[in-house]
Amino acid sequence: MPTTQDSDVELMLQVQQGNLVSFEGLVDRYKQPIFNLIYRMLRDADEAEDIAQKVFIQVYKASERYRPTAQFSTWIFTIARNLTLNEIRRRSRKPNTDSLDATIDPEGDQIPREYGDVKSKDAREEAMRRELLNRIDLGISELPENQRAAILLCKEGDVSYDEIARILNCSVSAVKSLLFRARETLKRRIKHYVSTGDWEE
Repeated sequence: MPTTQDSDVELMLQVQQGNLVSFEGLVDRYKQPIFNLIYRMLRDADEAEDIAQKVFIQVYKASERYRPTAQFSTWIFTIARNLTLNEIRRRSRKPNTDSLDATIDPEGDQIPREYGDVKSKDAREEAMRRELLNRIDLGISELPENQRAAILLCKEGDVSYDEIARILNCSVSAVKSLLFRARETLKRRIKHYVSTGDWEE
């Protein structure tokens, strides 16, 4: 039975031949995980949409040079990470108070989530759950750059440690260390928030 990776390679080889239907298949397969990764690094849905489009434009433009020597998912997540880091660095050179004010979205997460039937749940419990999810996303956005990228690739892209290591250009042991530190930081802040109601420690 062909794996997703085999299917990705087959589709890319067809894209090299000018097959737009195959390209659309890759877009459909990766658009949500790519958008999720970018959004949770930037916490800006409009910018995440723009960068996700740029990712697929780059994939299409580079299709002629594509060689199936590495997993397609590694390649596309690397492109997404690099474009997102470029945007983060651009923002750091030109601070935007609007984007800082928007880090906590009072309406909840802009990324579509699978929720149960809200009508059947206690409204207060649902509101508290959404607030906690918001705080977790905020906590991830506040992690150091490589910790944030590692945990998002693991969480959103369902990417293996080996792939994350290639994307971040580091060793597998370094990836494990990044993930451990990120999770410990998040657990500490969540525990503090749940017990005190205050996100800041």
